[in-house]
Amino acid sequence: MVELKRRPYKKELSEHVVECHHVTREADGLRYIEMRVLNLSKDGIYTEELTDLEACIVAMTGKVDVTVGEESFTQIGQRQDVFDRVPTDSVYVSSGKSFQITTSDEARVLIAYAPSNKSLPTALIKASDNTVEHRGKYQNKRTVHNIMDDQSPISDKLIVVEVYTDSGNWSSYPPHKHDQNNLPHESFLEETYYHEMNPKHGFVFQRVYTDDRSLDETMTVEHENVVLVPKGYHPVSVPDGYDGYYLNIMAGPIKKWQFHNDKDHEWILSRD
Repeated sequence: MVELKRRPYKKELSEHVVECHHVTREADGLRYIEMRVLNLSKDGIYTEELTDLEACIVAMTGKVDVTVGEESFTQIGQRQDVFDRVPTDSVYVSSGKSFQITTSDEARVLIAYAPSNKSLPTALIKASDNTVEHRGKYQNKRTVHNIMDDQSPISDKLIVVEVYTDSGNWSSYPPHKHDQNNLPHESFLEETYYHEMNPKHGFVFQRVYTDDRSLDETMTVEHENVVLVPKGYHPVSVPDGYDGYYLNIMAGPIKKWQFHNDKDHEWILSRD
């Protein structure tokens, strides 16, 4: 079994570009998702040529310029910290295209990838284009920024969302899964979580498990860790005194988020 939790590292790709995470299909046991997290300092330049992958470049913090062919998007990004709790800007790039990210100051970007051979228009996804949802009640409250949901016409396979979970609350809860290609009842989507904490020395717990418990792993997840969810239920618990943030990438054979709740815990949804 591939290890599900990944800690950040520092790999200098160029003088002003440091890679903190790079999840690939070949190395990490996923079929539909890849991801990369980059820290760029002043005058940082990162260039990539996509072949069989589409990509969504999320300006997590700071401001960046993104160039795709003849199109340029300047000074995108809306926050200095993810816990500013406002949506940010992103750029979608389809397979077969090249892109360049540059910055005149410090910035962090997350690049989400999914296999695709479809040629689609490059798109700037403005912060104002994000739909914002407030989900849950009691100790199950979270705020969702939908960058590209399963109804978005922008991407072929990619779904990208940000989630804020307040202190003492649960998220991705009650536990749900989407690992069966059985529409309209359930879809097959792999998923990754990129986590941040406020304050940064905090932690959350995340469990990934299947009905038969052939996969059953509970992890202490710290600031900037990544969790892979190849299958199974995947709830997150945020301790008192800390707030949690994660960015989800989801992708599968069909871009449809149709999940199945764990029947043992679904009852909490019907509480008064």
